[in-house]
Amino acid sequence: MNYFFTFLLQPILPIALLLGCLWTNYNKFNFKAITWLTIIGFSLGTIFAIHFLTGQKVILTFNCILFAIYVFFYFSQLLNKLWLAHFWQFILSFVAGSLWGSDPNIHLITNTDVINTPFLLNLSAVIGGFIFCIFITTWLSLLFKQSKKDNKLNTLRWLLLTVLTILSLLPLTGHILLNLMKLQAINLTSMRLTFSAKAGDITSLFNYINAAILSIILIIFALKVYLPRKKYALEEKQPIEKRKKLAYQQTAKRILIFGTFAVIAIFSSQLYWDKVASLPPQLSEATQVKINKADNSIHIPIESVKDGDLHRFVWVASDGKAIRFFIINRSTKKQSLATVFDACLLCGDQGYVKESADKIICVACGVRLFIPSVGKPGGCNPIPIDNWQETTTDVVIPKKSLLTGKQYFSTTIEIEVTDPVSLEKLTNIKADYRYDYNDNTYFFTSEKNQNLFRENPEPYVKKLEEIEAAAEAAKAQKENK
Repeated sequence: MNYFFTFLLQPILPIALLLGCLWTNYNKFNFKAITWLTIIGFSLGTIFAIHFLTGQKVILTFNCILFAIYVFFYFSQLLNKLWLAHFWQFILSFVAGSLWGSDPNIHLITNTDVINTPFLLNLSAVIGGFIFCIFITTWLSLLFKQSKKDNKLNTLRWLLLTVLTILSLLPLTGHILLNLMKLQAINLTSMRLTFSAKAGDITSLFNYINAAILSIILIIFALKVYLPRKKYALEEKQPIEKRKKLAYQQTAKRILIFGTFAVIAIFSSQLYWDKVASLPPQLSEATQVKINKADNSIHIPIESVKDGDLHRFVWVASDGKAIRFFIINRSTKKQSLATVFDACLLCGDQGYVKESADKIICVACGVRLFIPSVGKPGGCNPIPIDNWQETTTDVVIPKKSLLTGKQYFSTTIEIEVTDPVSLEKLTNIKADYRYDYNDNTYFFTSEKNQNLFRENPEPYVKKLEEIEAAAEAAKAQKENK
């Protein structure tokens, strides 16, 4: 929902501010006519973008026309013609609709053919954003009209028009340059490509920039209009004049309050998207587990994983590869455990998070999966672990079954290892020589040691196991003390 509100404001809010500057010069106008011009223009622009704005030549032509529209609009403000204002209301509404309709994610408003809750929420966000932009246009127009009554901020309107026009033309320049390079009308250079990318990316900052612009306008209005009106109202002694000045003061105060609300709404919606809503679901911390050498398996108590939550674990193989898996109870009525790798054959090892009592989400692609289907192969389901067993007390996962998961994970943790020949300490990341034997990976400080191990590994393995067993026994004895 936040996406559709925030990303509607990005292209449309600057146009709303331009229209606010436009209607400052007109005290009498047909509100009904303006409303219909806005709705029809925006709707036609959206339809045009969705169905016809395809192909590099069409997009280039559209961007060039758009560039000319902004320039002509700016200079047309020297004329004070009501028919011209209505013309620009329709044209800029059409432009707003086409810019919003160009959003590649607009189809995500609904992913079904029926009216459901997500569709209603997303649609309400779009309608809310559209109404908010109309509110901003009206509010800005009122602010400048109130300033004109005090003969203040006369140059601020033109300064705002200039800044907004430049702000709108900058990304357009980048888009036009990129279109020309794609059509091979001009040569592709790193400098041109960098400018196009940076100029186009400024659109993502529009909400912050617009919030900053409106904040500056509010501060100037407060200093130049509201505070003087408040001062004059306090100083006035004549009752009738005092009531008039108090009314002027209250009008200015309302404009400040509404403007502050608008700035907070713009800034907070974009900030929430950037810092919260746009981030992928975060994986819960994985509990590290170790192999039980008695049966070469991992044992996890059933009592700790049967509550229905997603319980994530990680086992670090002898080569440092971190293999994640999770256990979840698929039923709320009985014990039905599933033990699977925290990875997908289609999307990789970004993992899964639990969304609700009956759904988990694939972090990579956002697909929602029913928990009862976890453990079944295929699709975006987590990869099943073979040959795991469920005893009366534990979930038992063989080491061999976990080793098959090495191919699904990319994270390698730096661990300290021992050269089984020279017994020197080194790390798996920095070791140049390694050898796989009996489901374990051994690392060596030299090629000579690697060759000695390869020729007759058993004595070295046995010696290393004895040393590690003695070290573990000493550690356990120390902990018991």
